[in-house]
Formats: sequence, C-alpha cells, structure tokens
Amino acid sequence: MKGNVVDLAVAVVMGAAFGAVVTSIVEGLLTPLIGLLFQAKGIEEMQWEGFLYGQVISSIISFVLIAAAIYFVVIMPMNHMIERRNRRLGINTDVKEEADEDPQIALLTEIRDALKSSS
Repeated sequence: MKGNVVDLAVAVVMGAAFGAVVTSIVEGLLTPLIGLLFQAKGIEEMQWEGFLYGQVISSIISFVLIAAAIYFVVIMPMNHMIERRNRRLGINTDVKEEADEDPQIALLTEIRDALKSSS
C-alpha cells in the first residue's frame, strides 16, 4: 500500500506541474495558430450564436496533450521497469495461469457451465 500512495503522490504532482506547461504551450502556440486559420484573434474568441466553443476546444487540446504526455513519460516507462524487475526476480504476473490453478476458480467455472447447460 505504501508504494501505491507514493506513486499516486508523484503522479498528482507531476500532472499538476506538467499541466501548467501544456496549458502555456496550448495558449501560447496552438491557440494563436488555430485562431489564424479561422481569422480570429484567438481560439477562445471563436463562437457561434453566443456559445464560446473555442474555450472548449482549447481545454480538450490541453487535456489530450497532458494525458498523452503522462502516459508516455510516466506510465509506460514505469510498467516497463516493473516488468523487467519481475522477470529478473522470476515473478510470474500472468493472471490466466494463476486462475487456472486455483481450485475455487475451477469449481466456479464448473457451476457456471452447469447453469448454462440447464437453462
């Protein structure tokens, strides 16, 4: 449990810090470029019948970039390191094989199959 709490704390701090970076990139670079394409001063000023859809587009761009960066910079390398450590220590993380060996799972599977055949 202790390791999971540390992982969560690191993720929250990195997400907040990286969120500020991505927001500044979106507001400073991407928003003016999109505004130029649609002849607006900025994406936030784009509107239709009073609906400010430009702000929504800007927020979506920020969210997608933050999520992608967190995934590729934090989650993928962490999973790779855990997998390498497990291989080095000889830990089997294949859930399917463990489930087949468990007698309770086998019994529940038999009960499920019997219920399917009776109905």
